[in-house]
Amino acid sequence: MTTRARLHLHVFAPALTSDDGRPLAAVEGMERALPGLRLAWRLSEAGRPIALAQRGAWLAESAADGEFGLLCNGDESYPVTMDGRRESARASPGGEPLLIVHAKLPQDEAVVAAAADMLEHVAEGVRARWGVVAPGPVRQVIAAQTGPKTGGPERPPHGLPALKLPWNIRSPKVPRYLGWINYWSAASAEAIGFPDASRDAELLTRARRTASGGWVVRLTDAPLDLDNPAHLEALKWAYERFPEIGGRAET
Repeated sequence: MTTRARLHLHVFAPALTSDDGRPLAAVEGMERALPGLRLAWRLSEAGRPIALAQRGAWLAESAADGEFGLLCNGDESYPVTMDGRRESARASPGGEPLLIVHAKLPQDEAVVAAAADMLEHVAEGVRARWGVVAPGPVRQVIAAQTGPKTGGPERPPHGLPALKLPWNIRSPKVPRYLGWINYWSAASAEAIGFPDASRDAELLTRARRTASGGWVVRLTDAPLDLDNPAHLEALKWAYERFPEIGGRAET
């Protein structure tokens, strides 16, 4: 197999401040969740890994600009990457700047098994409001759901709902979309009305509480595959259950 399936992790947190230790917390959280992982290389302009002798100092220096540079595991045959970028207030829900942490990993048995822990450790480490883990094809569908757009299909694929553009969502506490595994901080869970004992009994069988009072919620046992009718129905149900997600309940 020449092209390996990939899992994507995204978490959305308050913007970095000066002397902010959250980038290192995100990186170390990933490493704790996936035994043997070490994110201690940066990439050259040619895309080759270069070892970082002082990773903490390098992260602190790059964080002064409100983001942190791309780190990798140094293995070009099994690439794992992580970075953090600043999203401006103008482009963000509620007009507040954000830190968006993104990691990309092979979708193999070890990563799938560790995915919930990775999301929890990274999200709690950066004090995220919300976040997701999703396979690459699901990320493409999320992009197709988000609009309005000029050109392209009028409706999102698979009968999924249309989601508002980020700057048209009122609060940064409201998740923009759903993934396979979802992290909702205590504030985000409250904003979308989770959990409700009468409606969320089944979802709670695949959910767990975090140390900060947030939740890690898995929609399906296996990674979300929208060609699987049961998985597609689970995603549709979750969007129907939480109309606040994607700003759909806002007038």
